[in-house]
Amino acid sequence: MSKAQLKKQLLTLNKEQLVEQILELYESYKPVKEFYSFYLNPNEIELFEKYKTIIVNEFYPKGKSAEPKTRFVVAKKAIADFIALKPSPRLIGDLMVTFSEMACKFTFDFGDMWEQYYTSTVTNFERALKFLQKNGLLSDFKLRCETCLKYAEPCGYGFPDEMQDVYSTYYTE
Repeated sequence: MSKAQLKKQLLTLNKEQLVEQILELYESYKPVKEFYSFYLNPNEIELFEKYKTIIVNEFYPKGKSAEPKTRFVVAKKAIADFIALKPSPRLIGDLMVTFSEMACKFTFDFGDMWEQYYTSTVTNFERALKFLQKNGLLSDFKLRCETCLKYAEPCGYGFPDEMQDVYSTYYTE
């Protein structure tokens, strides 16, 4: 169903029916509940911290017996879910850079990783820098991006070179 068709259908409903539809969505779907909670009480920082914690916990989980999972798909979903709430570009950029920082720091702390890990890290770093550039935020995150390079430096498989190449594309002196 297209957006126009949905709009046409919704216009046939009265106010009470629309409210019932929204309440049913709110009760049935967690993303809808989160969207309306944010819409009615837009606390960007609280939500940012929630999604940042999801990303950090993938690499550095809390608890003595917690093992790092390093699931990039979970971190990327956290970013996508945060973006869907329409927060400020600065916080989106911050979350994207946090993902790159955690991935780079993890390999720095624990040694060489597998090829796909490095490929995904470089891809997400580039995605973050592209977003920062598009939103005029590169200068605000330069030091944190340089930290990613420092974490990548001792790693193998050409990872530091790839990270430097991406960085140099966006940060030209």
